[in-house]
Amino acid sequence: MKLLGIGFGNFVSPSHIISIVSPDSAPIKRLVQEVREKGLLIDASFGRSTKAVLIADSGNVILSALTPEVLASRLEDNSEEKEKM
Repeated sequence: MKLLGIGFGNFVSPSHIISIVSPDSAPIKRLVQEVREKGLLIDASFGRSTKAVLIADSGNVILSALTPEVLASRLEDNSEEKEKM
């Protein structure tokens, strides 16, 4: 099983990620707050500014200090390696 590095030695399963979005819009900020109140927020930014929000199929929301572009490129690299096998 391949894992996606989301920064600072943290990894997630790419098969469970629904979307990777920027945290700047008001709807995403509301979503993060609602999930935090429910106890489903995973903060993997290690105190750095959040640059990407990953939404999982389990209802969990994961915060990352890496940009959505970096995460998307890592995700594409993982899928290309999978196709070669």
